[in-house]
Amino acid sequence: MKRSSMYLRMITASIARRRSRMVVVLLAVTVGATIFAGLLMVYYDMPRQMGEQLLAYGANLIFVPSADSDGMTQDEIDAAVSKIDGEVASVISYCYESATINEAPVVIAGCDLDATLATNPYWQIEGALPSAEGEILVGLNQADFFSLKVGDTVTVSYLPADAQAVLEGENLSGQTEGEILVKFTVAGLLDTGSTEENYFYISEHDMSRLIGAEVTYDVTELRVNADTDSLTESIERIKASVPGVVPQLVKRITESQTTVLSKLSALVLLVTIITLALTMICVATTMTAVVTERRREIGLRKALGASDGSIMAEFMGEGLAIGLIGGLLGSVLGYLFARLVSTNVFNSSLSFMPALVPITVLVALAVTALACVVPVRNATKVDPAIVLAGE
Repeated sequence: MKRSSMYLRMITASIARRRSRMVVVLLAVTVGATIFAGLLMVYYDMPRQMGEQLLAYGANLIFVPSADSDGMTQDEIDAAVSKIDGEVASVISYCYESATINEAPVVIAGCDLDATLATNPYWQIEGALPSAEGEILVGLNQADFFSLKVGDTVTVSYLPADAQAVLEGENLSGQTEGEILVKFTVAGLLDTGSTEENYFYISEHDMSRLIGAEVTYDVTELRVNADTDSLTESIERIKASVPGVVPQLVKRITESQTTVLSKLSALVLLVTIITLALTMICVATTMTAVVTERRREIGLRKALGASDGSIMAEFMGEGLAIGLIGGLLGSVLGYLFARLVSTNVFNSSLSFMPALVPITVLVALAVTALACVVPVRNATKVDPAIVLAGE
């Protein structure tokens, strides 16, 4: 029989004879490896999941036109978006124009109305988003001011900047020369509890019809699933390559993400260290008991000429075998644990990472090996004469 086969047989036979204690060691290593693998997977995927959760509160990156520009074109916005390092979840651009309703000044926002809820999922709409030409979404504050409700008709008056508002320019209907009048039907009322309630929203097509010109944009809001460092690097690239666009971070979102991630990372690290320490203590205690039970066997082997190295190799081999099995089991159970955490805490799915298996196994082996150091050293200190004499 080959020496390696004999060594493997000795280890398996020794583990089989002490099944109850070895099961305790295996459970301890498996639990430790499970928590380590699960938390490692959650930690690795946490920035993405946390980013998705915080993006529910709105955009974390905005574009505004440069100081010498009258507005951003769609081509400039597309070029800027292409420079972003990260998953761009949604993009929406707004064109703001001053107009009047019943001679009262108002602000009209033209945008891709279908994209508003993707970028602003917290919006609450009574009625529906405008879906046809000539429909308008009214902020709740403006709806209260003008006593508007869903289904009402409202006339928006727009005066281009180059039009001359003079008395001589009025026609028989009272319309100022150059003034554009467009009738809209109220499709919905917008309730956000914020400044969005002070505006009227129409489609980009209706905005172009209202101002009598092609639409340019005053601000673009983006929801980007990326950390602050990646966003900062993207901003620098955009500034260097798209001069007509000025990118800015929405600090209330990005700073919150950084703060929460740092605290959660510290918590995950602390829990992992404590878990591995407890696993090490449990393994060390159990292996110490195993060495104590086998003192007479160790003494007999040393009396027959066994070296300290062979005794250390056997006990360490038993521990590493348990560590290997526990690490493999912990990799699978850790994925299930991480998936459970992601589903219940972040309401997000999680995919298995194959690279996690060797990492978990190596950590389990390292913890088991360290835990076996003291018991193995005690095994080599057994005095055959004393043990065999029955003392």
